Order: sequence, then structure tokens, then C-alpha cells
Amino acid sequence: MTQPPSQQPPQGGFGAPQDPPPGTPQPPQAPPQPPTQPGYGYPQQAPQQPQPPQPPTQPQPGPYGQQQPGPYAQQPGPYGQQPAAPTQQQPGPYAQQPGPYGQQPGPYGQQQPGYGYPQQQYPGAPAPGGPGGPGGPGGGSAKRKPVIIIGAAVAALAVIGTGIYVATSGGSDDKPVAKESEGAKPSVSASVDQGDGNGDGTGHGGDGDLNAGRKAGEAKVLWLQTNDVDLPRNGADVRGPWVVGDTIVKGMYRQVTGYSVADGKKKWSVDLPADLCAAPNQTTADGKIVIGVKNGTTSRADCADLQMIDLKTGKAGWKKSVKKNGTWDFLSDISLAVSGDTVTVARTGNSNAYRVSDGKELFGKPAGNCQPFAFAGGSKLIAAASCRTDDVDNPQHQIQEIDPATGKARWTYQPKRGWEIDKVYSVDPLVVSLKKEKEWSILALKHDGTLRSGLSSDKGDSFAPDCGSAFAVFGKSLDGCTGVAADANTFYIATDAGGGLEQTNKVVAFNLNTGKPKWKATAPAKTTVKPLRMDGANVLLYMEPGYQRGGGIATLAPTGGAVKTVLTHPSSTSQLEKSFYRPQIVYADGRSFLASGRVSARNDKEELETKTMMAFGN
Repeated sequence: MTQPPSQQPPQGGFGAPQDPPPGTPQPPQAPPQPPTQPGYGYPQQAPQQPQPPQPPTQPQPGPYGQQQPGPYAQQPGPYGQQPAAPTQQQPGPYAQQPGPYGQQPGPYGQQQPGYGYPQQQYPGAPAPGGPGGPGGPGGGSAKRKPVIIIGAAVAALAVIGTGIYVATSGGSDDKPVAKESEGAKPSVSASVDQGDGNGDGTGHGGDGDLNAGRKAGEAKVLWLQTNDVDLPRNGADVRGPWVVGDTIVKGMYRQVTGYSVADGKKKWSVDLPADLCAAPNQTTADGKIVIGVKNGTTSRADCADLQMIDLKTGKAGWKKSVKKNGTWDFLSDISLAVSGDTVTVARTGNSNAYRVSDGKELFGKPAGNCQPFAFAGGSKLIAAASCRTDDVDNPQHQIQEIDPATGKARWTYQPKRGWEIDKVYSVDPLVVSLKKEKEWSILALKHDGTLRSGLSSDKGDSFAPDCGSAFAVFGKSLDGCTGVAADANTFYIATDAGGGLEQTNKVVAFNLNTGKPKWKATAPAKTTVKPLRMDGANVLLYMEPGYQRGGGIATLAPTGGAVKTVLTHPSSTSQLEKSFYRPQIVYADGRSFLASGRVSARNDKEELETKTMMAFGN
């Protein structure tokens, strides 16, 4: 195997160290603007890349959103440094966050039309940027302007080109201030009608009977929600949804609301004093969550207030404000993750963790040269860390499993120098994606943190994990990707369906012990499928709608074979289903729920007609 061709690293470095070098941005007094010169810690303009050589025999990765003419060769060993003791390997990052400013290229090269940069406006797509956005003035018809989609507001759907190869291993005193839960109060009793499960498809949509054209074998539309929140000019991202018992919950702008899963009726609502700015993908086992709320309503407000909410009852619990830990602690963006009874608050160069049940701080920024910049939650707590080096263009990252009660690292794995931790596709088994300029790699790690395998795909395969549209400068979400799933010994990932209409894609299964493909399963004709999670032994899939065909839920056996449909959404509502912007899909107890990823419109009338959530069931 040959060594991949050397490439000029991107300009700029990672985060904000304790002694910032020249060019480091000052703590933001307003939402960050595209820098005219590369700044320390901001997304950078990609440098000119050399022409790739003739394709070698091994596949090479391509960038997200751009297909490469040929692959780089697979990296040679050595494999997997043994995990170091926690006292010697501290977590750490000063990590530059991916994401474009305006038309700057993202971390995986230029974004191609059709992948996150729509060519025309459609219902639910983000409205234009400008003053009066989130954190600015509220509603009113004067706030509206013609719609132009801004690239920075919509991160592209990740499309990974032609193959995967392995990135092998190389060798304070400020405390949060507790406050009363002022401003976050339930506005509706949790005892409101629970629903009877016999949804008639009318919901609040005002669209008549959505089941009138339903065919035999198709599921019912149980209910449809339309927006009832007066939003700022730029619209707002939707957080969630989370299903807790008989309640489905979503958060948007200055409100967190719970609805009956049976009929969509509002059960409770918690009004927030300022913008909802962060939320984890997970809840605790008993249905509690901690969200991030702006600490003011001006453009200078930080995402520094934490609010606990019991999603079963709709009651707001404790509230804390996170103080800055020094000048270079940027709280304008944070990311949250829940593992057990712990919620982590991550951002570049600093981190904290609190007990969800009572708000007690469990641990803060660790000592040492390395700092965690993001966490993935769930059954395990995984940290991505970056270590300060003498060469900001050649970063050193680490992956760690963290004890959620103490913050101590149970083990540390260190990839080869220059490779950055990108996403965690699964915490158990642990499957992690890494990036290096336009190269991409997936690693599987064992329970002790040693290398299990590096995935290597067939030449020509292009993959499409969907890791959302959240855009942040100083806070990076590590988990929450769809289009991927994993069981004890297999990793499943969807291929790109291509740019045509109603194309068919595949699901590729990889052996986590060898890194080699096991099998490929083709979606039904003219259908694109996306793994959501494991459902027992099977892979749970979302079948995307076509122009004359509804979407649905399906499963795929761990041995491959044919896709088995579980729930078929009505073809008569396919256009409505397609209108949801970057929908989040949840399947629970035989029902499927679609929630728009963002709500925005050109005027107040259109805003109140925007469909925000939809439920299907038999």
C-alpha cells in the first residue's frame, strides 16, 4: 500500500488556548461574522489543493458533498496505541468547528447543489439572515423580507465519496451560580386530554381529512401540527422531538411543548425567558432533560443558562448560569449531551458537567494540555478532545470514555497526528468518524479503547450519513447522526442515492472486527432508505417519500436481504410529507413522527400555515 499524497493543511488552528497567538478573535460581542483574514479558532477558507495523483489500487475517501476522481491509498500501520492511564492522558481540545461562513467551503470541500443548499425556496426552509434574528426582536409583519437561503444557516447533508480508509494511531475557581427557575414556567396543566389513539388526521392543520385518499394497506395520518409560535425574522431551529411515554416533546424559540402521541393535543408548555439555544439528543431514563437558554434577549447574549425540565410532567426544575472560565471561554455556542444522570456542557477550551436530577456540578475543566470540546451521550459518555501543540495546522486529537459521575477518563485513544474527531456514530459499540482535510475515516474501538478495526469500503461507494444542520463556531455536536446504525458486531450506513429524482440507494453492512463489508441491501425501486437506529436485532429504516409515493418505516435483518416495510405512509399526503424541512423522524410504539428541523417563512400568514409535526399509525 502506498502513502496518501501529502496535502497542504488548512490555514488556521484550533480554538482558543490560554495564551492566544496573534490573530485570535476577541470574545464576541455580537454574533460572529465571516472574518476577512483567517482567525484562530474560526472556520477557515480552504487552501488550494494540489492535483490528485493517478488513483492507486486502494480506495480513498472523498469530501462531504463532492465526489473525488479517485481514492487515496489506505494508511499503513501502526494500529492502535494502547489506552493511557487517565492521569497521563487528559481530555482535550481547542477544536476548530466545521461549517461554512456564507459561501466558504465546508470541512469536506465545496458543497454541491442538492445537498443542503436548495436551489429554490420551499416550505420550511430557512429565511434570510439579518438583524432581528434569533435573540432579536420578536414577531410582527414588519420583520419579513424576501427569502434567500444563506449557506451558513444550512449545513450540507453529508455525502462521503468513494471509499473509506483508516486513520491509525500515532503515537478554575469560577462556579455556576444557582438561581430560582424564574421565567421557565408551565403554562398548561399536564392533565390535559391524553387522547384516545383514534386520530382522525385533522389535528390542527386545517387541511380537512388527510385520510380521504388513503389506500388499502396504508397507515392513517393520526394528526398534523401547524406552527402557532410568532417567530423572529430568521425563523428558528426545532429541538427534538423526544418521546417520553405517551408524550412527544419539541422545543423551538422560547418554548418547550409536550403533545399527546395519540392525537397531537397540547398537554403542557414551558415558556422560556429567552431563546432556546442548545439541547441534547438524549433524555434521562425517567424523562428529564437539560436545555441551554440564552442569558438575555439581545444579540450579545450567551448560551449560558441551563434549564432542567421534566418531560413527563412539563414542570421546569432547577436553573443554573454557567460563568465564563477565563477570557477565552466562549459561551456563544455550547453542546449538551446526557449520559445516565449527567449532562455535559461543552465548548471550545472548556467543559462542565452537572447532575440532571438536582443540578449539582459534578466536574469541570480538567487539568492538563488536552481539553474536551464535545461529548456524545447515551449508554456511555464519550469525549472528543484536542491537545495544544506547537503546530496549530497539525492538530492532535483524542477519544476518551469518561466516567459520567467523576469526569475521569477510563481510557484514551489517540489517532494519528492531523486527524480530527468528527462524529460519534455509535457509543456502544464505539464507532467514530475522523477527518483530515478532504480525507475521511471511520474507526471502531474496543471496550478498553484499543483499535478494533478501520473500515475499508469497496471502490466507488459513496455514503450519506446525515448529521443535522446545526451551525456553531465554538460548540460542536458530536452525536445525533442518522443514516447510520450499529449492533455488537456490525455497522450499517446508507449510500448516497445520487442527484436524480426517486433514485434508489443501498445500506452497506461492515464487520466491526475486520472493517470489511459484509453485505449490501438495495432499497425498493425508486426509494431511498436511511437507517435510524437498531430495533431489536433489526435495523430500523426511514423510507423517504417520492412524488407519488408516501414514505414509511421499514426494517432490515442483520443478515441483509430484502427491506421489510413496517408502516406505509399514505401516497395521498406524499407532497405534504416531502414539504417538511430536514425532518427528524422518530418511531415508537407502532407510530412514526416527523418533526420539521426548522420553521421559517416569508410572512406572518405563511409562518402560521407552516407544518411542524405529523404522526402516522395503523
